[in-house]
Amino acid sequence: MRKFLMSVIGVTLLMLSFTAKDTFAVSNSADDIVSMSLVKETIKPQLMLQKFQDQQRVAYQNQKLKQIQAEQSRMDQVAAKEAAAKKAQEEKQKQAVVSQAPTATKAVQSTTSTSNKGTFKLSFYDPAAMGSNMGYGGVAANLSVFPKGTKLKITLSDGTVWYKVVNDTGSFAASNPHQLDVAMPNSQVPAAGILYATVEVIG
Repeated sequence: MRKFLMSVIGVTLLMLSFTAKDTFAVSNSADDIVSMSLVKETIKPQLMLQKFQDQQRVAYQNQKLKQIQAEQSRMDQVAAKEAAAKKAQEEKQKQAVVSQAPTATKAVQSTTSTSNKGTFKLSFYDPAAMGSNMGYGGVAANLSVFPKGTKLKITLSDGTVWYKVVNDTGSFAASNPHQLDVAMPNSQVPAAGILYATVEVIG
């Protein structure tokens, strides 16, 4: 009987031991689950905050990009307007020059109008060789035909044109009023010595 009781006590103790181990294992498993849940709950707000900050950063960058693009567009429009205004001003100046050109031409024509006096005989003399300082810009003429100071346009048969001013007369003038004595260096006097040319009064 005593052996039987001892056996029953041993089995009971063994069963209690197994039950304690199972309870401890279950407790440990529950603790692990609770710990993982706590970790997740702790990390979740941090992840949400990080995501929010990333979204804010992207939104700020997009807003900044839009501002830069808007400013660039504004600057391009200003540059285009300035270029158009400059071009319009240049066109206006060109038109003003063109519109003034006929007036200027007309003024030149009016101051250079000529009166054809016909064909004249030309002879030549060198004032310097005669000791005169009158220069080579003048001609001697019959002063009743061309008074002193008269501006003449002399056109030769080959198209050469001389512009001279009447500043003298000579013995030839009385006998040949259609003759001019042209002042010219001896080195430039035509080989023919005598020429004929069309003479016009300028002004």
